[in-house]
Amino acid sequence: MNRIVIVGAGLAGMRAAERLREIGYTEEIVILGAETAMPYHRPALSKQFLTGQLAVPDLEIEPLDDLDAVWRLGTPVSQLDPKRRVLHLPGAEELAYDGLILATGVEARRAPDGHSGHPRVVSLRTIADAKRLQRALAGNRLPVVILGSGFTGCEIASSLRSMAREVTIIGRSKSLMANLLGPDLGRQLAELHEDHEVDLQLGVSIDDWDLSRPGSVGIKLSSGKQLDAACVVVAVGTVPTVSWLRDAGIELDDGVVCEATCHVAGVDDVVAAGDVARWPNLRFDERPRRTEHWTNAVEMGRAAAENLLAGRAAAAPFMPIPRFWSEQHGMRIQAAGVPALGTDRVALQPRSTGGRSVTGYVRGNRVMGIVGFNSSAAVVSYADELLERPEPTRSRRVSFLQAVRNS
Repeated sequence: MNRIVIVGAGLAGMRAAERLREIGYTEEIVILGAETAMPYHRPALSKQFLTGQLAVPDLEIEPLDDLDAVWRLGTPVSQLDPKRRVLHLPGAEELAYDGLILATGVEARRAPDGHSGHPRVVSLRTIADAKRLQRALAGNRLPVVILGSGFTGCEIASSLRSMAREVTIIGRSKSLMANLLGPDLGRQLAELHEDHEVDLQLGVSIDDWDLSRPGSVGIKLSSGKQLDAACVVVAVGTVPTVSWLRDAGIELDDGVVCEATCHVAGVDDVVAAGDVARWPNLRFDERPRRTEHWTNAVEMGRAAAENLLAGRAAAAPFMPIPRFWSEQHGMRIQAAGVPALGTDRVALQPRSTGGRSVTGYVRGNRVMGIVGFNSSAAVVSYADELLERPEPTRSRRVSFLQAVRNS
């Protein structure tokens, strides 16, 4: 391969480029990015950047080594022609490749009723988004409404409360981060936010918007409650950045569908990595899924690079233990595995002083995931066991089954 092109200049793309060099690839690497910024710490946007602790230069991620790569930022790709092995760029430019890594990530899902263009209705995915949110907050002490009760919405709420802002979270679900945590831990998280004076409006939706006011947004909820806000932060999930692949003949289904080795299904010499990739993690089952976490972007970027050079026949399945963490109101939440696959929940360490707890998510005789509140060492220990043994040993199975009976 004389030229490998990486589409996506974020964390996954950069780690893929690094891995190519580490394993001896000496030919040309071209990295294309739609944003004008070098790779940066996106998780900090909802935390230290929003609160003013970090500035834009502080967010930048430096490559681990001299990549000797051609960085083409502010260069969105409009089309892929896999038969000719060509990418279509602005100005009618065609860029040929021998190997291709897709790492375009995701975009913030917009408000469902067309209000996302309003200056006081914002999302939070990019540096530009974060700056828009800061402008909407400046000089306006009205409460902030967050539409969405998931991971991002909860982190933003925590950051805003640390800035002494009044915050309301609106969610269709009855609990916070329900898709990951389930009802019990979701209620525990809700208690934490209520203890820090976050107004929770759960199990409701927005019936009407009033965007006619110059300095605020009016919201009417399905419960009949009316809110007046400095701005509305839309945190209702993401969508994979795949519109440029619609005519490429690639299977798209909530992302780019890949084989277990990161190879894109149905095309040669193309792999995908990071948030945009939907692949079967054979450590858990054969169903393709996307994993939107920082650690996965790093690990999958490296694995995709290795498998691109190895070729389909010699490539190894990518079977990580997904991991993520969040900090909300001083509470550190950590997860490992795929908790959503668990049909039973086991209190591995019951809730104690300081909100500490560790919960196992079990399906049959298998531990599918772990979630810990303020229990970092325990979560790491259980995650290491998942990594060492896809199937638990008999002693581990017995201990989990005993825990189920005792819970």
